[in-house]
Amino acid sequence: MSLRRRLRTLGPLRTGVRTWRRARTSLPRLHTYAPRSMLVTTAHPRARAAHPAVDAHNHLGRWLTGDGTWMVPDVAALIDVMDALGLQAMVNLDGRWADELRDNLRRYDHAHPGRFATFCHVDWRETSEPGFGGRLARSLRDSIGAGAAGLKIWKDLGLRVRDPHGRLLRHDDPELGELWATAGDLGVPVLVHVGDPAAFFEPPDRHNERLEELLAHPNLRLHRRGVPALAALLDAFEAAVAAHPTTTFIAAHLGTAENLGWVRRMLDTYPNLRVDTAARIAELGRQPRAAASLILDHPDRVLFGTDIFPPRADEYRIWFRFLETADEHFDYSTAEVPPHGRWRISGLDLPPVVLQRLYAGNARDTITALRT
Repeated sequence: MSLRRRLRTLGPLRTGVRTWRRARTSLPRLHTYAPRSMLVTTAHPRARAAHPAVDAHNHLGRWLTGDGTWMVPDVAALIDVMDALGLQAMVNLDGRWADELRDNLRRYDHAHPGRFATFCHVDWRETSEPGFGGRLARSLRDSIGAGAAGLKIWKDLGLRVRDPHGRLLRHDDPELGELWATAGDLGVPVLVHVGDPAAFFEPPDRHNERLEELLAHPNLRLHRRGVPALAALLDAFEAAVAAHPTTTFIAAHLGTAENLGWVRRMLDTYPNLRVDTAARIAELGRQPRAAASLILDHPDRVLFGTDIFPPRADEYRIWFRFLETADEHFDYSTAEVPPHGRWRISGLDLPPVVLQRLYAGNARDTITALRT
């Protein structure tokens, strides 16, 4: 066969290769992939909560902004949003201590009585020297005396805070016993962020369901040497709850929302424990039957919290739809690409009597400052 005839024979193949290359370059890149569901479902949007609500987990201060500005620059505008949504009150977890606490109290609690309740922190730098338990307890007494409504413990306890010997400090360390007991004596709750999502503790590989989030925010990765396993953190928290039955603990983010069996066992075992729902709509919404069952079986123990900061009306309305309706397969965020995982959620369709407890009653029973 002549060379010319051979080239003519290869012509269709070359054309096919060129067509395949053009098709490949026209396909979307995976990182831009944002599929739209083809399911035809019913939607029952909610403009405001069906019952008066209290957001028991939010951040309004300067602690998390990074530049020293307030998370909410216009408090009056925030109250207008709260009124439109049916939010009677909001818990501000950014009080810190000393002057920062007083600034938060003046800006929120004192300026707008009944609408805000600010929690304090303790200064973990105190743990570098022996006898820190007594100093932390005194700091808590001072903060509650100044007007703080409770104590917030962030996730740095268990992950980064160290004792005078350089060891990671656990929630059940005997030296912290005085702090937990003091909260009980003062009648204020201790809200504890004990662990991050379970996927953060796993290798950031192709099997990790939060891989996109971890690639976008490498600081969230907890799978590295020297970081305790999630189970160890939960065990230490449980030991602290068990050792202080007269102190009310609130497990922020349900403790571990991926394992509602653990949450159920904790609520069944420890009457002094509460949980909040903050920032776990994605986890709860993909297991709606188990989530609804947990709340229905513990109607006085679960607090409505969102962790939506700065507060946004459109995100709150997703929460209301999730809790109040039986809608299926809807977005848990307004973002085009879901921030925590590529799935959708279904509603819990909770009955009114349970919604009333979840939305506000449990928070008011747990946080004395909200009862006025």
